[in-house]
Amino acid sequence: MPDFADLFRRRDNSAPDLIAIDGTDRFLIDEAPNVHGDALRQPGEVAVVDDRLGVLALGLITQYGASDIRVVQDSLVGERALEANAGTFGLRGFHHPDSLEDAFRDVRLVVLRLSKSHDRLDEIARAVARFAAPDVVLLCGGNVKYMHVSQNDVLRRSFGEVTASRGRGKSRLLIAQDPLRAQANRAAATNPWPRSVHVDDLGMTLVAHGGVFAGASLDQGTRVLLEAMDGAVPTARTVVDLGSGNGVIAAAIALRRPNVQVVATDVSRIAVASTRATAEANGVADRVTALRTDAGDELAAGSAQLVLCNPPFHADTTVTTDAAEAMFRNAATILQSGGELWCVWNSHLRYRSVLERVVGPTRQITRTDRFTVTASRRSDRA
Repeated sequence: MPDFADLFRRRDNSAPDLIAIDGTDRFLIDEAPNVHGDALRQPGEVAVVDDRLGVLALGLITQYGASDIRVVQDSLVGERALEANAGTFGLRGFHHPDSLEDAFRDVRLVVLRLSKSHDRLDEIARAVARFAAPDVVLLCGGNVKYMHVSQNDVLRRSFGEVTASRGRGKSRLLIAQDPLRAQANRAAATNPWPRSVHVDDLGMTLVAHGGVFAGASLDQGTRVLLEAMDGAVPTARTVVDLGSGNGVIAAAIALRRPNVQVVATDVSRIAVASTRATAEANGVADRVTALRTDAGDELAAGSAQLVLCNPPFHADTTVTTDAAEAMFRNAATILQSGGELWCVWNSHLRYRSVLERVVGPTRQITRTDRFTVTASRRSDRA
């Protein structure tokens, strides 16, 4: 087994990003034995949540010999990175549970990389408090630039004791202990996730797990696309929703077109679960298939006549167009010749030239003060 230093010193051109480790990862790994060293020595008593690239799980394995770690990764990219890194170094000792109950049942140490989503933190914290061992410690870490005292308040809904570490470099840790049980605090033990909201003007119910984009609400970009998409390829039999989020686009097109089959994809596990729940809530689950893929990379070539997309331009706290451009490339593959990608995007991003190059001839459908909807026709040269 490689030691910790060797594992993260590796820098080769084949996959330089897969072994990246930052100060927050190191802080969490260093502090884990101080908050619950006994758990690290027992198989199956440690869970790792939202480990971006597998650094935390592999670090705990190589540094302390932890085994049978339960890994909860929302992003498929992170899950693939962990598997790739583990394969590179010949490491095992982890698995991916199917549910939060399976992930946290009787665990004693949970190591969590904080995201910007308070809802994600709330859903995870409630699940840990409900299912983990009574002496569980939830060890959370993040960049101080994106941390706020309100995260402490979120944790206090589920834990009786929440403390903050001193800062180390640009990072800080939050340590939550003493999970609140039903008999001690009935409100804290309730589980509001997934959240369900009826949107009156749509006549639809939206369902969302904690941390999914827009939650159980309708973001403005999606609203603009929904208002425009009735004219999108009326003859389409198979429609793909790339980046389905809470599932509103997939469910809406299925409701409006009773004869279509919809394939909804997202890189996020909680988005796929939310999409399935929204389809079920609106009576179209038999015609909406939700899949976890990276920008639709596993869908067959030429399998759809229409692709709908509201691409993200944030990866947690980072502004990026990489995901959108990957979606555009994959849409060109997924579409049959003559099919169309209907896309809504923030007008300042100026995606039209990219769409023209990657997919095909692109026309503007509508434009508001913030958003643009375009239709790109799949051409033979794409």
